[in-house]
Amino acid sequence: MDAVAALNEIAFWLERGRAATFKVQAFRKAAAVIAPLPPEEVAARVRNGRLKSMKGIGDRTYQVIRDAVEGQVPDYLADLREKGAQPLASGGSAIREALRGDLHSHSEWSDGGSPIELMVAAAGVLGREYVALTDHSPNLTIANGLSAERLLQQLDVVDAINAGDHPGMDGQPDHKVQLLSGIEVDILESGELDQVPELLDRLDIVVASVHSKLRADSKTMTRRMLGGIQDPHTNVLGHCTGRLVEGSRGTRPPSDFDAKEVFAACAEHNVAVEINSRPERQDPPDALIQLALEAGCLFSIDSDAHAPGQLDFLQYGAERAERNGVPAERIITTWPVERLLQWAGSPLPQLP
Repeated sequence: MDAVAALNEIAFWLERGRAATFKVQAFRKAAAVIAPLPPEEVAARVRNGRLKSMKGIGDRTYQVIRDAVEGQVPDYLADLREKGAQPLASGGSAIREALRGDLHSHSEWSDGGSPIELMVAAAGVLGREYVALTDHSPNLTIANGLSAERLLQQLDVVDAINAGDHPGMDGQPDHKVQLLSGIEVDILESGELDQVPELLDRLDIVVASVHSKLRADSKTMTRRMLGGIQDPHTNVLGHCTGRLVEGSRGTRPPSDFDAKEVFAACAEHNVAVEINSRPERQDPPDALIQLALEAGCLFSIDSDAHAPGQLDFLQYGAERAERNGVPAERIITTWPVERLLQWAGSPLPQLP
């Protein structure tokens, strides 16, 4: 098999299994080192031993490359594939099978770790029909948020990817995944969205989230969130409480806001409530999912992936949605892309 594809697929499975970042990066780096070389050059360097001396190639990655050059599926990859055949979540299978897309993902253009093309390839492996690219807006400088100029450049890249063939993780053309243009835009303290309206007009999907001053009082936070929800560009309210329940960043309590008022506004203004599938977020909490259901909200189960393997985190969101009795027809990421885009472009609620 192709050595670059083998290294990238190993990284994918490690990301999916929430392996340590340094381990994932070792395989991504090795793939980047040999990617510019013709396959025959890689094979020659394996035979004469020069590959081992290349910076970025370690003992494990060398073995993977050697196995691939010799026409074998590397043992390490075969083992990861076997483990990956098991679902990440024990429940949610019906909703998981109904999911068609993902409206929240990040690339190396902001704080993700991989090129857009690799994210699309992974979405294809997972059988997604569409995935929205939603890198951060400029206010989130810590995440390398996109200025208006950079977002314009990214729109050209999205168009080019949709116009071409998508290489799968095995290096061969994969089934077509529609890449939707989008942004995860900050809801500023004023309640305004952190990008010029003319650019937001051009996007397929706008996920609006609060990323700062999360400990503000309930009245202040409610007013801020309502401003973002009432903006006609907003399609999805992202990780609404901002909480962290586990992970390397530690824990963080949910922000305080009037959930009934916020969810009533989501239902009124045609904004879906995100069920964020990242294990460290699990946002909203179950009690708020129930409130959003009672308010008549639509939902969007999203991965918030920052790496290709994390796109499969949708399994966790599906499990939580099913546990809380969210009907599949109220989850916009189960809809065909044509219906989704028609809904996203409409200012009026379109409940099933």
